[in-house]
Amino acid sequence: ADILKRFAIQRIIVVADRGLLSIETLKQLKVLKVRDKPLEFIMAVPGRRYGEFESILSALHEDEALNLTDAESEVMGETTWDEYRLVWAHSPRVAKQANEARRVKIKAIEDGAASRVNKLDDQDTGKVGRGRKLSDSGANAWTYHEVKEAKLGKIIKVDLKSELFSYNIDEKALKLAALNDGKLLLVINVTDLTPPEVVSRYKALADIERGFRVLKDEIEVGPIYHRLPKRIRAHATICFIALIVHRIIRQRLKAAGSPLSPKRALQMLATIQKHTVRLGANTKTTGLSNITTDQSGVYSALKTGKPTSKNVQLSLL
Repeated sequence: ADILKRFAIQRIIVVADRGLLSIETLKQLKVLKVRDKPLEFIMAVPGRRYGEFESILSALHEDEALNLTDAESEVMGETTWDEYRLVWAHSPRVAKQANEARRVKIKAIEDGAASRVNKLDDQDTGKVGRGRKLSDSGANAWTYHEVKEAKLGKIIKVDLKSELFSYNIDEKALKLAALNDGKLLLVINVTDLTPPEVVSRYKALADIERGFRVLKDEIEVGPIYHRLPKRIRAHATICFIALIVHRIIRQRLKAAGSPLSPKRALQMLATIQKHTVRLGANTKTTGLSNITTDQSGVYSALKTGKPTSKNVQLSLL
């Protein structure tokens, strides 16, 4: 209400990450108005709730026209959920990475379980192995701990109450996990944006979060050792200007095809030194340390020109 009063904003679209979606939140958003119109939103579905969308995900994979299984580039589309639009995106690259990572984790757990079974069998026949004697309950507890560490509790079930070492893989849960791989689900009530536009606006959140990380880690906005309000505002203003410069550096490095991050680029340039030598009362000479090819490439990407021994300020703006 305060923002609408202060500025001539005609439209607001709330874009929220996965942690905010709930039926209660949707109910609260529905009653909010912007210039007598419903507040619009784009909300990501948390991964833990993808089970509610199993039928929708299955239908997508069964759609021969989409051919998500053999897709080579990102695929987007939309369907409906409840009374809302459900925009989805599937990334084959992310899906492949997630599937392979899970496969490796499951194999490691199965290999560990197999070694414990062998040790238990050897103990039953009287063979003495290395280490402490293993019990069935101990094997169950050990495997259960590994499953929890791998975050595979919904897929690999360990029977802690069984007198014998026992576990099984829930094939239905494994199939659902495979359906979820590489998926992004967005619940929206925006009517005039296409799926690519919706996904683009959601992904912009990552850029905002990156800005907060830069402020906290690289620019070090805090702690603020000031007491007077004007000095606190000055500190925050300087940090904000630094963030703008940081973003310009990142954009220009990316546009130039440089693999460097702003932090790494600035570290490279920080090794350049200017020296002033005085001989007697009236003789003074200045010079720069040698600029390497890599450093020269950074200046070219930033479009600032190279520094000289003269007192000339380089500017990005």
